Amino acid sequence: MNPSTAMATVIVDELIRNDIHHAVLCPGSRDAALLLALHQAEDRITLHVRIDERSAAFLALGLARATGRPAALVCTSGTAVANLHPAVLEAHHSGVGILLITADRPPELHGTGANQTIDQRNIFGSSAVAVDFPVAEARAGLNPVWRGLVCRGVARAETGRPVQLNIPFREPLVPTDAAPWPDSLEGRPDGARWTTSSAARTVPGNRVDFPLPARSLMVVGSGDRARAESAAGVAAKVGWPVIAEPVGAAAAVVSGAHVLRRGPLLLGGGALPEHLRPDAVIVVGRPTLSRGVRGLMDRVPVYGIGDHPQWTDPQYVATHVRGWLDEDDLAHVTDHDPTWLAGWRAAEEAAADAVDAVLDQREWPTGPRVARDLVAALPSGATLFLGSSNPVRDVDIAADPRADLTIHANRGVAGIDGNISTAAGIAIGSGTPTYALVGDLTFLHDLNALLIGPAEQRPNLTAVVLNDDGGGIFSLLEQGAPEHAPSFERVFGTPHGADLANLCAGFHVPHTLAATPTEFKNALAPAPGLRVIEVRATRTTLRAAHAELRAAVATAIGT
Repeated sequence: MNPSTAMATVIVDELIRNDIHHAVLCPGSRDAALLLALHQAEDRITLHVRIDERSAAFLALGLARATGRPAALVCTSGTAVANLHPAVLEAHHSGVGILLITADRPPELHGTGANQTIDQRNIFGSSAVAVDFPVAEARAGLNPVWRGLVCRGVARAETGRPVQLNIPFREPLVPTDAAPWPDSLEGRPDGARWTTSSAARTVPGNRVDFPLPARSLMVVGSGDRARAESAAGVAAKVGWPVIAEPVGAAAAVVSGAHVLRRGPLLLGGGALPEHLRPDAVIVVGRPTLSRGVRGLMDRVPVYGIGDHPQWTDPQYVATHVRGWLDEDDLAHVTDHDPTWLAGWRAAEEAAADAVDAVLDQREWPTGPRVARDLVAALPSGATLFLGSSNPVRDVDIAADPRADLTIHANRGVAGIDGNISTAAGIAIGSGTPTYALVGDLTFLHDLNALLIGPAEQRPNLTAVVLNDDGGGIFSLLEQGAPEHAPSFERVFGTPHGADLANLCAGFHVPHTLAATPTEFKNALAPAPGLRVIEVRATRTTLRAAHAELRAAVATAIGT
């Protein structure tokens, strides 16, 4: 057995022993030994082959999100490695562990002008843990090294970190009639890991040690679900209203907390009425969506319950930050005000009625109406992935929270790249009917997610594309104001005129155009495989529609 084949065979065997269940493979030359070893072990690990490294990396991210276990990605050297960077950044900032197994040229080829050769060691900087393998040689004593390095990499990925295993291979890269290996390449008996390890036991610490006002408002963003459930359980006990972003809403609802419908709009219409003004805002995790939430945090004391020392406070307004809040901290709640939650519930009902009236009166479709109708129509137990930009915000302002749905979104760095691929990985990893709500630019940005070979497992994924022919979110920002109209359409609106039906046909993916609410609801009926539902909208009325929603809510609650 030649050195490259020996090393690849051992690495794959140890990955499987370390409970790596999914590997995403990208074809190449320098990673040939790894690809052949993985194919040989396909009865022990699930393989997914993709030709676009960027999409492949997001597929691995989705698999890891859904399964709770690191997924492996294997690619060749050079720019293939660089294409993994967007997914690595998202994984790093979301706390999702993935294993990036990057084949490299041996050291003697670096700096020589050799093809597809770059300095790719630690290419991801602080966003990934770097584990460098030695070049394989035909000598004894390397089996424990290879296996031990795999165990170290998996252990770091299991803590929610992307990990790069950079592995240089010398030719030959395919099996040859080499001499027998000089010592055993076997792993531990009974399929055990070469080195078992356990992360330091996590005991909730860094606890609340300051007064918590009775008239507090809790905001739940993305982040650790256990922390969100624990903190929301306190809100349920003491009668604090909760505003939860879509990815945190289920955790809050499960805890029994009252999650306010149309919460961001309640905060987005100007100064709150006196009876709704909180004495403190308790921020759990990482909220990223609502300017109304950020505006409120500028006006009252802010207490954070989040990661230490990397807590979320981009406005530098937090008075206290602690890592955990649960029912053991109830003694720190200063009092109980029975009118506090009742007042918010009344405001919520008025706001919800006002929003529904506006959405129902406006011509279909609008983004918020599609989001509301989609979430309401999904079958119990379904999974929903929300694309960046408007879709996740539309659900945030218009859809009712549902504890029976699992909702994901790439909120680590909130890019539009790789969203369909992430959703596909989530669909495969979860095994549940999965839906994705994305905009047209997000869809086009990850079109290669539809490129799946005939031998590959296809996700049970319905991608709902709200197509407003460009960058709709910019219509809602400062550059969408009328005074910027001369420049807006070309440099922000970016109309493309793409024919999504023909694009889907080119990838052999079923496409449905839903032109009415009834057609949309019918199209959402669960079906196997990958499919696209397109809803065509316009951007021209988007800014006015959101202004109307804010005004309607402000009037309804008396601001």
